[in-house]
Amino acid sequence: MRRRAFLLGSAAIAGGLVLGYRAWARSYDRAAIGQVQGEGEHLLAGWLKIAADDTVTVYIPHIDMGQGTHTALAMLAAEELDADWSKVRTERAPGEKTFANQFLARGWIIQDRKFPLVDSAVDMAFEEISRIINLQITGGSTAVRMTGRYGMRQVGAAARAMLVDAAAARWNVPPARLVVRDGIVSDAVSGRTARFGELAEDAARLRVPDDVALKPASAWRIAGTSPGRLDIPPKTDGSFRYGIDLELPDMLYAALRAAPVHGGTLVEVDLAPARSMPSVIEALRTERAVAVLASSWWQARRAVDALEPRFSDGGATIRDSGALHAEQERLLAAGDATAMVTLGDAAKILRQAPDARRIAAGYRVPYLHHAAMEPINLTAQLDGGRLTVWGGEQDALGAKARLVALSGLPAQKVTFHGLAAGGSFGRRIPDAADYLDYVMPLALAASPRPVKLILSREEEFTHGAYRPALATRMEAALGGDGLPVAWSQTFLAGPTRNEGFGLAYAIPHQSIRAVEFATHVRTGTWRSVAHTQHAFWTESFIDELAHAAERDPYEYRHALLPAGSRERKVLETVAEKSGWGTPLPAGRGRGIAIAESYGTIAAHVVEVSLGEGGLPRVDRVVAAIDCGTVIHPDTARAQVEGAVVMGLSAALFEEITIDGGAVQQANFHDYPIMTITDLPEIEVIFLSSDAPWGGLGEPGLPPVAPALCNAIFAAGGQRIRSLPIRKALRQA
Repeated sequence: MRRRAFLLGSAAIAGGLVLGYRAWARSYDRAAIGQVQGEGEHLLAGWLKIAADDTVTVYIPHIDMGQGTHTALAMLAAEELDADWSKVRTERAPGEKTFANQFLARGWIIQDRKFPLVDSAVDMAFEEISRIINLQITGGSTAVRMTGRYGMRQVGAAARAMLVDAAAARWNVPPARLVVRDGIVSDAVSGRTARFGELAEDAARLRVPDDVALKPASAWRIAGTSPGRLDIPPKTDGSFRYGIDLELPDMLYAALRAAPVHGGTLVEVDLAPARSMPSVIEALRTERAVAVLASSWWQARRAVDALEPRFSDGGATIRDSGALHAEQERLLAAGDATAMVTLGDAAKILRQAPDARRIAAGYRVPYLHHAAMEPINLTAQLDGGRLTVWGGEQDALGAKARLVALSGLPAQKVTFHGLAAGGSFGRRIPDAADYLDYVMPLALAASPRPVKLILSREEEFTHGAYRPALATRMEAALGGDGLPVAWSQTFLAGPTRNEGFGLAYAIPHQSIRAVEFATHVRTGTWRSVAHTQHAFWTESFIDELAHAAERDPYEYRHALLPAGSRERKVLETVAEKSGWGTPLPAGRGRGIAIAESYGTIAAHVVEVSLGEGGLPRVDRVVAAIDCGTVIHPDTARAQVEGAVVMGLSAALFEEITIDGGAVQQANFHDYPIMTITDLPEIEVIFLSSDAPWGGLGEPGLPPVAPALCNAIFAAGGQRIRSLPIRKALRQA
């Protein structure tokens, strides 16, 4: 496993330097090089470029979809580099294997474990693994806690060491006596200084160091502060470009209508009405849809609407939401489940417990749409046997791999340009991106002209990849002190990642079992994935147990959490900051919930007031967060605030329902989301912690629904066991 060289030839002819770190050596990939280097610059399989004018460009293997991670990752690289922050820029890394994210592979699998005797071999292995599986995904709240922690810091530190060595060789002085600050290397003894841009060419000729020392957090000057996000100015003045903004010369536009029932196919359609309409270039059939290409999207959409296609139902497994619920109850009652957690003998304890000490409940969550601000769109061009695609996908490299498979073209003939997305929340991951199937037929029809596909809101809503609709049954036995001694749960596990079912509470007898469940309705990852339903189920049921035991819900949880644990400290913090236990007026109530996801502990207290019909108004949310280390406090706070709002919206209003095997909701008029006039006061507290770095994009969401439902009950409302709340209250 011979280590490949990082720096090939003269790296900095005309003043450009690209640096890589030893563990991420890559073969020379001309296609990737051509996507990132400008005139006079030479990329040598790295992540950090220093130009002659001292500009530092950090290549980020993650999408910008509003979460602010490009700035945070650049901060970590710049911190270790000791760069002048005003000269730092970011670009999204190309969707090429050269930029496969082995930092992410290592972070998921090894994390903080050390393998000093085989460290280089481990690094090389993860490099190859990441390339084989086309790993460049954004998800699981991994950008800062994995790519940043295990990648960008090391890249910055290695680049700094090389610049120092270059200056030391130029001045014939020991590297140890040189100081780096704000993009300048200086020698206090001689008074000489050199800018990064002046040293780049010399540094490019040096060997990348095998090991570099990282700064302690106490020495940070950039990380841990809140400089202005790099993406905010262009987003404010309108110069920032999303996928839907892309304009290419001679571009066509495409609209389509797919089979209403997921899995259905196109049976027949007369294309003549569309082909006869003004500005229509072509109308075509695909396996699942009918599509029209025109000189504008509106004209393409009108032409699609003029068609009367007939579709099959694809063998739909459920016809309506009632049948869905009935099938779920049948599976939960059947008892054919896989054990996920087994402690003690919960079944025995439950059998022996008197009826008065046994509590049982069932909970249900609906399908949820991602409902991002930017409609799904892709632009493609097939010209000269090469396919080029532009889009705001969460995994540019994975999207390219999918397009290679769909097109039948060799990988070197397919290029995917990853753009920013106006929201996504898991929708634009290749496994869920069914719309990629249309790229090749549309590109062939338009060739050699580029064509932009935009899904109408109606197509986007009815053909999403939803958070699965799932259900659970739970039962507990209470001891003499009212605390649970046995916990039994059977839950339906959707096709997406099965996680979040473990309990933080010290309950001696536990039986948690899963039943696999899927229908013909397409599902995918939704913000915080399975943690959304499990936090709702667990924290709602714990609240029911507390009230059955006639104990305060906060004190009840506190008693069940291990002394000295992170969870207990976070719970104590949110109770204190929210004023838990202080009196509230009649008709108002507080609810509490806590959940761990992606290495972060989040506890929320929600305060509500009840209006007519028991409909709640959310007045205040207090969130306490332990994510280990916070890199950009303002962005971190914004991420939690956004998660809280999304969680409130989903819990209160959102639901995808089925009728005739097809999705009923077609736009925001029948899939309402929370608006700015409904927003509560939100207070976010970050705990100082030496815990391993945790994620922030998703962990703020799971505690929201249970805390809200618990608050409604505390205010004198009903116990909510099925979401959304608005529907549950109307059906009561």
